[in-house]
Amino acid sequence: MQASGESGSGRLLQYAAVLILAITLNFALPRLMPGNPLALLAGVDVGLLSADERAEIMAAAGLDQPLYKQYVAYWGDLLRGDLGYSYRQKRPIAEMLAQRLPWTLLLAGSALVLSTVLGSVLGALSAWRRASPLDTSLLWSMIGLNSLPSFWLGMLFIAVFAVRLGWLPAQGAVTPAAQLTGGQQALDIVRHAILPVLTLSLLSMPDLYLTVRYTLLDVIGEDFVRTATAKGLGRSRILFGHVLPNAAPPIVTMAALRLGYAFGGSVVIETVFSYPGLGRLIFEAVGSRDYPVMQAAFLLFTVAVLLSNILADLLYRRLDPRLGGMRR
Repeated sequence: MQASGESGSGRLLQYAAVLILAITLNFALPRLMPGNPLALLAGVDVGLLSADERAEIMAAAGLDQPLYKQYVAYWGDLLRGDLGYSYRQKRPIAEMLAQRLPWTLLLAGSALVLSTVLGSVLGALSAWRRASPLDTSLLWSMIGLNSLPSFWLGMLFIAVFAVRLGWLPAQGAVTPAAQLTGGQQALDIVRHAILPVLTLSLLSMPDLYLTVRYTLLDVIGEDFVRTATAKGLGRSRILFGHVLPNAAPPIVTMAALRLGYAFGGSVVIETVFSYPGLGRLIFEAVGSRDYPVMQAAFLLFTVAVLLSNILADLLYRRLDPRLGGMRR
């Protein structure tokens, strides 16, 4: 029996347990909080409703049923893709999330690619020239960048590139009432995405840079690197042809983990730039006390983080042959 197979199954069971716990907490919290659960789940001021309206919403939300039946019904709704109904917006929540999700995927995906490429290249250069002025400058720059508040960096970019220079739009995902099509529409979307993507990328890059730098510092001291150097191979060929592939597992794992955390980081960035993604939806839901929308969005973020962790585990085991060959 392979130990790696058992370990992988154990990890999947752990993730399944975390997901069940997250869904259970998502169900229980509004029902355990002080006050009328109707106000939390329906997102309405109960005092403004008539007795018939309260009874109708109670029945629609299943609050007139015993708690265990509500829990079973909650799972059944989730398995059918029914995330509830927003009484504030008077729309199904799944429809609202589906409308906002592509914008967050565009923002988070673009930032992930950009931060991974820049973080890997700069981390590799820093490790290859360790203790040099370049290494010291990059290291302190990344430490400083990692300490910047995300909203401050976003507002700084708006002040410089949107207000002072006028190069890029400051908010939104498209130009309102522009009636653009084809390539012009795509260019308009790209122009609106540049500042939020750049902000999220710069905030994500330090972790990747540090991971690459310290991983490569370990790999550079290996015998195969000294052998390649003795053969007269160039620095670039040794670095990108020999060192980076052998350091790939932790680097790829960190990049996969950042995918899930990019969803959480998008809340502040989308709010600063008024970008119409899931993060902005959560901000709007908080402002309007639309608790069912907040519940569904937080659950979606939890699933995104869990999936990114599963992806990181699978990629690490795929890239590291030592884990694939372990046997009892």
